[in-house]
Amino acid sequence: MTRPLNPPKQGLYDPQYEHDSCGVGFVADLTARKSHDIIVKAIKILENLEHRGACGCETNTGDGAGILVQMPHQFLEEKCAKRKINLPAPGGYGVGMMFLPTQADDQFRCERIIVDIINDEGQQFLGWRTVPTDSRNLGRTALATEPKIRQIFIKRNDSISDDMVFERKLYVIRKRVEHAIRNAPDIIQRAMFYVPSLSHRTLVYKGMLNAVQVLDYFPDLRDPAMESALAMVHSRFSTNTFPNWARAHPYRYLCHNGEINTLRGNIGWMHARESMFKTDLFGADIKKIIPVIDETGSDSAMFDNALELLVMAGRSLPHAMMMMIPEPWTGDPLMSPEKKAFYEYHACMMEPWDGPASMAFTDGKQIGAVLDRNGLRPSRYYVTHDGLVVMASEVGVLDIPPENIKTKGRLQPGRMLLVDLEQGRIIDDAELKHQIATEKPYAEWLNQHVIRLEAVPAAEEPYPTEFNTLLRRQQMFGYTNEDLKILMSPMAADGNEAIGSMGSDTPLAVLSDKPQLLYNYFKQLFAQVTNPPVDCIREELIMSMDQCIGGEHNLLDPGPESARVIKIKSPLLTNEELEKIRALDGTGPGGFKSITLPITFNIRQGMRGLELALSFLCMQADEATKDGNSILILSDRGVSRENAAIPALLAISAVHHHLIENGKRTQVGLILESGEPREVHHFALLIGYGAAAVNPYLAFETLDGMIHDGQLTNIDYEKAIKQFVKAANKGVTKIMSKMGVSCVQSYCGAQIFEAIGLNQDFINKYFKWTASRVSGIGLDGIFEDIKARHRRAFPTRQLNGHVLDVGGLYQWRREGEHHLFNPET
Repeated sequence: MTRPLNPPKQGLYDPQYEHDSCGVGFVADLTARKSHDIIVKAIKILENLEHRGACGCETNTGDGAGILVQMPHQFLEEKCAKRKINLPAPGGYGVGMMFLPTQADDQFRCERIIVDIINDEGQQFLGWRTVPTDSRNLGRTALATEPKIRQIFIKRNDSISDDMVFERKLYVIRKRVEHAIRNAPDIIQRAMFYVPSLSHRTLVYKGMLNAVQVLDYFPDLRDPAMESALAMVHSRFSTNTFPNWARAHPYRYLCHNGEINTLRGNIGWMHARESMFKTDLFGADIKKIIPVIDETGSDSAMFDNALELLVMAGRSLPHAMMMMIPEPWTGDPLMSPEKKAFYEYHACMMEPWDGPASMAFTDGKQIGAVLDRNGLRPSRYYVTHDGLVVMASEVGVLDIPPENIKTKGRLQPGRMLLVDLEQGRIIDDAELKHQIATEKPYAEWLNQHVIRLEAVPAAEEPYPTEFNTLLRRQQMFGYTNEDLKILMSPMAADGNEAIGSMGSDTPLAVLSDKPQLLYNYFKQLFAQVTNPPVDCIREELIMSMDQCIGGEHNLLDPGPESARVIKIKSPLLTNEELEKIRALDGTGPGGFKSITLPITFNIRQGMRGLELALSFLCMQADEATKDGNSILILSDRGVSRENAAIPALLAISAVHHHLIENGKRTQVGLILESGEPREVHHFALLIGYGAAAVNPYLAFETLDGMIHDGQLTNIDYEKAIKQFVKAANKGVTKIMSKMGVSCVQSYCGAQIFEAIGLNQDFINKYFKWTASRVSGIGLDGIFEDIKARHRRAFPTRQLNGHVLDVGGLYQWRREGEHHLFNPET
């Protein structure tokens, strides 16, 4: 459902790219003493972080602010007694903070749905309490979408003896309620409905407010009976986005300053995993919580959705945070083997949620904070002699006498600050992570099940270079002399991308009258909030090009089999490496089985033939998955006068999205064997749309041909290939880093691109979730480009037995791409 004040996609605006950059903070009493003073101090922190929040043109309409506290039993008991609601002892009931429609009929329908679901889930509805609010100081924009705010009280069923079982039941109730109201057509104002919190441990007060408005808006927070031993606050700055009541922080577990840049991929992969969800902790209830991710939320809200699932499924809160925001472990020689094994094992199950982030989190018993692996959102903390822990986006949020400061420090990249109120201490990062990393024999599981590609025996000799057909195939895939001389030669000779000037004075692909590769219709998005981008050269330690290939297992029930993957050190595969994978037949270690699916079509069947070939390819992928193949190799070898290649990017994306929709995507790994890609931009796109690895066989043959013809000198074939792969990897790393992304595993399927000049029907069918703000051609236009290249490769007329080279993009030339300045030639 669409949230208030979030307009639909229009013009150049697309709501799916909303991010924010904010102020976060918390205060906690190490002795777990509940007091109103903790809330007073937290509000003071919030007000001192006002400058990190934002407002619209109305200074009294904020982007969002709020506070999370432990369940204030004494306060609620007093208020409920006045309404003749008899609350059980602490832990015996849950409280939901509800944003409801203001229209009476809609409010009634929402409340009826909520109560019916509570009863259906075997819990007892106790009553409602309308939360007092004072909106006199709110701006018109905030007032226009202000919801009715009420608290609902739910008594725990006597048969539930475990606190976490009750919390899990409240989670199921909330998910059912959200799904029911979202799909209720008779509730006109259903977009106003939102559940800030539903728990027996914590309570959230938040809204579309400025930091200084929170205390005035919620008189509850002034009541001396409102007590807590911890409080977490947030002041929101919704960069380039629209604020609304639901998107204010805190969420149910966290506050976030920064942005998740791999969000689209994280959502897609989580959606794909849902078909495999199974755990005794939920039993049949597991189907009630799907879909897990509410895609109408912000990046922070969706992170919170995933974190909540991991915790509800049995992991501790710090364990779940370590999975979602791992340290840079692949290149750290000082990391303990146990911790490195923990991170490697969980990388087999789930990609990081990558991007600049300072995260504060709590479950009501523990409260902590963590930075992303780059440390791009610094935060600092103080510990006082009288037992307070104060953490915030910056220093000075509370006036603490210097003599009362026991220790102070800053959050470090990838490190965790954890305050455990039950133990009454701060658990050191090393101690905490050692404890979590040694709970299971992760290293043993890895040794048993992970297959390193370099350890797999060599297979048959790969295809030799076919020099006699090389030119024809280059023309079929749109190669030009400039590709060879300006792009590929420096990569093979120096192991680096060629250096060139920024910008292009040639037409956009959709406006060009020359045949274009599909890659040219895509541009990578920029990170709205990441400032500065990651320095991938100086920060080499935090970059990771490791990939896992093969099917995943049940995320909610991890075990030794979850580590059953093939590990590769680079997403670019040489011919020899690809043949190792192609030879897997299910009888070797790990039982991996691969199959090669052709991505060609009969050119004489026209655009309809291309469309049918894509449909058939997706059907083949389905059948191959059912047959137990854990690796699908999409290959365009075999192009001929009759058969043209389906554009590699189109084939990969079509299969990737088809398998996501069918719930089978995480059961297989996708590898591309194609003659088409040869530029770094090509590789980045293919990985971004789901390819775990790419084998650019024609690029390798082209380098062999250049050595054979003397165009590349003082280098042999093996070194040229090694250098080319090295340069391509460095180029992909550079592209990732410009988006603030550090792990290629997170970049895979993240779709951090927008299309320019592709129509929406084409995008919806083959590149779902991709922004296309400037419409243009569809599959028919793509086919015309394929046909033009095919005619060049297989012409009816030739000159002296050769096809004339038409030239390319990077320099003006006769019959080449037209530039802004074109001399007469």
